[in-house]
Amino acid sequence: MGKFGFFINMLAHSSVVQLEPTSSWTLLQRELYKPSKYTGILQAAKDIYLEEGLPGFWRGNVPALLMYMPYTAIQFMVLHKLKSFAAGSSKTEDHLQLSPYLSYLSGALAGCAATVGSYPFDLLRTILASQGEPKVYSSMRSAFVDIIKTRGARGLYAGLGPTLVEIIPYAGLQFGTYDTCKRWMMSWNRYRLSNLSSSRSDDSLSSFQLFLCGFAAGTFSKAVCHPLDVVKKRFQIEGLQRHPKYGARLENRSYKNMFDAVKQILRTEGWPGLYKGLYPSIIKSAPAGAVTFVAYEYTSDWLESLVS
Repeated sequence: MGKFGFFINMLAHSSVVQLEPTSSWTLLQRELYKPSKYTGILQAAKDIYLEEGLPGFWRGNVPALLMYMPYTAIQFMVLHKLKSFAAGSSKTEDHLQLSPYLSYLSGALAGCAATVGSYPFDLLRTILASQGEPKVYSSMRSAFVDIIKTRGARGLYAGLGPTLVEIIPYAGLQFGTYDTCKRWMMSWNRYRLSNLSSSRSDDSLSSFQLFLCGFAAGTFSKAVCHPLDVVKKRFQIEGLQRHPKYGARLENRSYKNMFDAVKQILRTEGWPGLYKGLYPSIIKSAPAGAVTFVAYEYTSDWLESLVS
């Protein structure tokens, strides 16, 4: 999933950070911008390949990897601790006895902790993936140094507020939906076994069933929270002086706050502006989330077997 995920994520970034409307209807209603550079997945992929070659699809992959490692580690560690505290047990099967509300709350808090712990890498990833050609920054180090010089250490956390507003419902829905799907799937297994008149009472889930639960959770959470992700990325690229061929630039402090950002996007880009890059984001997030959940389940079971 790694290289394919970066490829799809690049397409999503390219669409999200452009200010011009992508739909013809919106373009007819508004005369503020020229037609957008990227209007669809295939067209964006073709343009990126022609202008930047294959390496263009992996812009920002180094900070992305550096972000995902601490983000995932912190997220699942905090999630496990919170569920263990609430359930009074560290066993995974006992965590499923928690109410759905606690599953959603634990996921949201875990997402917040992971975001704060890895945010500078998320910012660098978005900037490097959005800069295009010719490059504004030649490397992650040059981007890091420039941010420190121009904005100070606080610049590494530019857009953290909108990101937390986005991650609370996103992580909450992702983990809450995953646990809910697991409960439904276990109920289905029990129902199926009862109809088969089997003496087995094992309702454990197969790896494929876990994958389906993760896939559903990733799709639902991304579809619901994508507008917040668009707003977050707009805050992250404020002041990025990329080439005019990629469209209008977003100057520093273009938005007063999140509500002002949503208002401006709706005024200039219409409702489709809040859903730019939705399809490639789902194509990337759904299977990636599914694989992550399956790996987490098997790793948790393996670790529990070592200590038991």
